[in-house]
Amino acid sequence: MQIETAHEHRPGPLKQQNKKHKHGRHKSKGTLEKLNKGRVMSILRPHSRKKQELSREEKRNQAAQLRKQKRFEFLQKRRGLCEAPFLTAVVPLHSSISATNSLTKVLEDLGNEAVVTKTSEGQCHVEISRLKHRFTLASTKGDNLFDTLDLLKVADTVIFLTSVNGLDEDAEIMLTTAISQGIPTTVIVCIDLDTVPPKRRQEAKTNIQKDLERWLPEEKVHGLEKNGDGMMLFRRVANQKQRHVIQRDRRPHLLAEHVEFIETSPGNGTLKVIGYLRGQTLSVNSLIHIPGWGDFKMSRIELAPDSFSGDQDQDSFRLLEVADPTKQESLERENIPDPMDAEQTWPTDEEIATAEEDRKSKKGKIVPHGWSDYQAAWIPDEDAIDLDGSDGEELNEDAKMDAKSEGSSDCESDQGDEDEMETGSIMTEVPYESAEKYDKDIDAAEEEATLKKLKEARDDKEFPDEMDTPLDLAARQRFMRYRGLSSFRTSPWDPKENLPLDYARIFQFQNFDRTRKYVLKSIEETSGALAGSYIRIHIADVPTYLYRLREEQPIVVYGMLQHEQKMSVLNMMLKRPVALVSEEAIKSKERLLFQCGYRRFRAQPIFSQHTKGNKFKYERFFQPDSTVVATVYAPIIFPPCSVLVFKENKDGTSSLVATGSLMSVDPNRITLKRVVLSGHMYKVNKRSAVVRFMFFNREDIEWFKPIELHTKYGRRGHIKEPLGTHGHMKCVFNGQLKSQDTVLLNLYKRVFPKWNYDPCVTFSKVEEEGENK
Repeated sequence: MQIETAHEHRPGPLKQQNKKHKHGRHKSKGTLEKLNKGRVMSILRPHSRKKQELSREEKRNQAAQLRKQKRFEFLQKRRGLCEAPFLTAVVPLHSSISATNSLTKVLEDLGNEAVVTKTSEGQCHVEISRLKHRFTLASTKGDNLFDTLDLLKVADTVIFLTSVNGLDEDAEIMLTTAISQGIPTTVIVCIDLDTVPPKRRQEAKTNIQKDLERWLPEEKVHGLEKNGDGMMLFRRVANQKQRHVIQRDRRPHLLAEHVEFIETSPGNGTLKVIGYLRGQTLSVNSLIHIPGWGDFKMSRIELAPDSFSGDQDQDSFRLLEVADPTKQESLERENIPDPMDAEQTWPTDEEIATAEEDRKSKKGKIVPHGWSDYQAAWIPDEDAIDLDGSDGEELNEDAKMDAKSEGSSDCESDQGDEDEMETGSIMTEVPYESAEKYDKDIDAAEEEATLKKLKEARDDKEFPDEMDTPLDLAARQRFMRYRGLSSFRTSPWDPKENLPLDYARIFQFQNFDRTRKYVLKSIEETSGALAGSYIRIHIADVPTYLYRLREEQPIVVYGMLQHEQKMSVLNMMLKRPVALVSEEAIKSKERLLFQCGYRRFRAQPIFSQHTKGNKFKYERFFQPDSTVVATVYAPIIFPPCSVLVFKENKDGTSSLVATGSLMSVDPNRITLKRVVLSGHMYKVNKRSAVVRFMFFNREDIEWFKPIELHTKYGRRGHIKEPLGTHGHMKCVFNGQLKSQDTVLLNLYKRVFPKWNYDPCVTFSKVEEEGENK
């Protein structure tokens, strides 16, 4: 018997679900009234929270912080060291502003609350007891841009002195270079704000802030029109958040406050530099760098008495470290190549037998000197010659002609029709004598070279890499070192193939990123003079002429990391500054002045495109609106690192042409120079055409037959067969052709920079004296 059960309704998935009331975490008014029972003040009392227990990881972190703080206090107490004062650079942004007079005005406003002492190098030490801080004010004595940049490399704060008259042209250049280099914490002060009526002072501040908005958008302008503004200025310098510049903070650095030179041998001497060490710990066994002078070794480091005390007696210096020749870094910059390194060992019997068989063969290929197996594969089999014949002499002659043509390959440019030059209106009513006097100051050769360079840059921009095949030389000889690629992106290219002899002089890491991490990690384990100490370092083997030719240049000492004295290949990403756009194009292998991090040197770079991939196209010109990668031979420096590029003028001045950063230290970066040979349609028949003016003999067509063709309208094809003996050829493409289309053939060759690194960079007066010497 079956028993019936009661029916139960089960809700389906479409049943309406109402939201619950969101009362929040607070209590309602009624609940609070019940809890307080009429006591109103208890509502305002903060509720006490139980102390949360820290996790195991937080406890370890807290204990590590306490250990680090106690260790620092113990070392300070044991060594008697003091914290380095705030190094503040004072930089005027107008030619009418004097940094010395402005500093005097600020210090007078402090009155008796500050103790001021001066160093032999011109810095001012200011100690303010009310603020419980010490400051070092430094400024450059001249208007040299590089002196200001060297000072900003080591400064903690920079005070920009502005005027109600606005900014001049030099100020714009200085701000652009300073920000590109890596600017420290900034403060903007208007010096002559008291010359403006009180009702218009706020308007004057707003105008100055608008002028600086392009470079420093978040900074406010401070004035010195009232008593106490000087104290407010120093309080802001001491309390504002410091901006970290990585390339500065990762290395020990020092600004010289006292300098002494003792000549120990003819032409060389010991440079004694006293100053506060900042950044990281400095070891006496490491190397140091002085911008514009070069790399040097240290012989000893001594602890000096505090500069604020004014006691600089020789007996008060305490020896800290002496260099150990067995542990000291070497100044060796280049790797000495072994000319016997590529020599073969004595051949075996099998190798002798194989060579004898090859010699007895009737036909074979003679490969020009320097060719790889890949390049030799392009020689057609029907061009094989009799080894016993006289074709070897002809090949040698061809090789000589190729070497001769390669020597002039740097001057590659289309020799087409001359461009029309637009001439502006010229004053016609000029006396003959004044016109003659004007012509005396013009260098005709320079004018002609500049005009030629402008025309080449314009042609390269309109017709990139296009070149006419020479009429007096066979194309297979002219472009013997070039090869074709089926795909620029995917075709293989061995980075170790046909390297120049200069590559035997450089250093290369098996894994640069791993070495960089190891070197940066070893900074914490360095022992020596601690950051914040006042020391005197003895720099050995400094050339005497460098010290004698030093004028008002501030001496900045930078401690170098491991391996940073060794030569390698640096790749720097560069772009033209927006504020200083110049229409002048810069040619590859042109001599330029580089400031890469703390280094300053001259070199002749090659430019290439900044793209993705393992091969990069060579750029003949650095156009104004482009971004390129400059490749040079230079000492290793670990990124991140800023780069400034200057072009030296004939009058001794330097103009900023590019800014950027160090991208990599990689000798295996492949830069390929492209040559585009163009041909014109003679007869068109749908997908095939007769092309002429690309080659001028039948042998060249057979030589370049395996290389793929393309057109400006996007068609791709290949050479089918030569027609006649005057360079006409039949070509087949993958689509319908147009009569106005142009046929192109791409050839590639790897290029390398020139070895002309010059670390000794001085200024115009110094250069003239050095040349006279």
